[in-house]
Amino acid sequence: MQSLLKKARNIKMLVLDVDGVLSNGQIIYDANGVETKTFNVQDGFGMKRLQEFGIKIAIITGRNSQIVANRAKELGVDFLVQGREDKIVALSELLENLNIGLTECAYMGDDLPDIKALQAVGFAATVPNAHSEVIKRVDMITTRNGGEGAVREVCDIILKATDNYDKMLAKYAD
Repeated sequence: MQSLLKKARNIKMLVLDVDGVLSNGQIIYDANGVETKTFNVQDGFGMKRLQEFGIKIAIITGRNSQIVANRAKELGVDFLVQGREDKIVALSELLENLNIGLTECAYMGDDLPDIKALQAVGFAATVPNAHSEVIKRVDMITTRNGGEGAVREVCDIILKATDNYDKMLAKYAD
C-alpha cells in the first residue's frame, strides 16, 4: 500500500478508458439499434471528489458514444477524447498544452490499446478482468471490475496519496 501511495503522490490528472473501466465492457443494443451502457455511481462520486481537490479528469476512448459524452458532461469531466485507439498519442496531445507531465498522470485501462499509456504515466491501474498483458504492466489492480466501482478505488488511493482523503471524509463523517 505504501508503494502505491508513493507512486500516486504527485498525480494531477486521472485518465480513464471507458469500456471495461468506467463501464463493465458490455455494449447493449436494443431492437432499434440504440446503444446502452451502465455506469457506477460510486465511480462518479470518486471522480467528483478528485476534482474538488484540483485533480483533473480525462477520458480517452477508442469508440465514439453519445452516452459517454453525456456521462462526461454530467460529471464535469475536464477532457473527453473519443474515437482514439492510439491512446498514448491522444494522451500526449492532450497534455501538450497543459502544465501536466506524463509522470503526474494516473491512467486506468484494461486492454491492449491502453498499454503504452499505462507504461508512460506515473501511476497505472487496471481491473482484475483486464487482458493479462495489461495486468503485467500496472502498479495497481483493483479488487472490483470495471463498471462496479473500480475507478472509485483508484480515486480513493489518489486522495490518500495527496493527503486529501481525510479532508474529503470529514465532510461526511465525524
